[in-house]
Amino acid sequence: MRKVNMRQLAAWAGIIGPALFVAIFMIEGWLRPGYDPLSTFVSALSLGPCGWIQITNFIVFGLLLLVFTRAVAAEFPSGKASKGGLILLVIIAFCYLLSGIFVMDPTGTPPDQASLHGTLHGIFGGIVFLLMPISCFVYLRRYRVDPKWQSFQWWTLAAGIIIAAAVLLMTVATKLPDIQAVFKDWIGLIQRMAIVPFMIWLFTFALGILRRIK
Repeated sequence: MRKVNMRQLAAWAGIIGPALFVAIFMIEGWLRPGYDPLSTFVSALSLGPCGWIQITNFIVFGLLLLVFTRAVAAEFPSGKASKGGLILLVIIAFCYLLSGIFVMDPTGTPPDQASLHGTLHGIFGGIVFLLMPISCFVYLRRYRVDPKWQSFQWWTLAAGIIIAAAVLLMTVATKLPDIQAVFKDWIGLIQRMAIVPFMIWLFTFALGILRRIK
């Protein structure tokens, strides 16, 4: 009975974490004076007097995702994605947590003036955006062969494609000056097109696990 309760708590962490993370950065972005969600990164909410809200949001989500990995490990103790998928989720969780601890530099900071914490934030953020679509595709391999999870395969495929496309566009838009001028007013939206589908995917993943706990 105790093991079942721990699995349920871990699954609930996977449900609450993504929903809370998105709700907080959406509400905070809406309420923050001068902040434009369409053109500004989510991490920019960590700056300023109220920055502690988004900093805490990063840390809490990272911790809840780590807790959720316990439910994932129990659901898939062996077979495809049982190790690789779990490792990816753990890395993503730690990177979100560390993205809160190491705050980004203000947008437009020249590379030669970047702080250590800003540089680390960029590294951890880069890892997160790289691994989010990969984790979807890794679990897709499991969903295709697991009868209990086959209903999730098409949503997971769609989420992986959407996230990968958004990450690719965001990377191009921030690295190439000519392209950057075109998308500078939409970079926040593009980033959210990667983050939000991943959070929805995690939410449905956790909900699926919760429903399968007997």
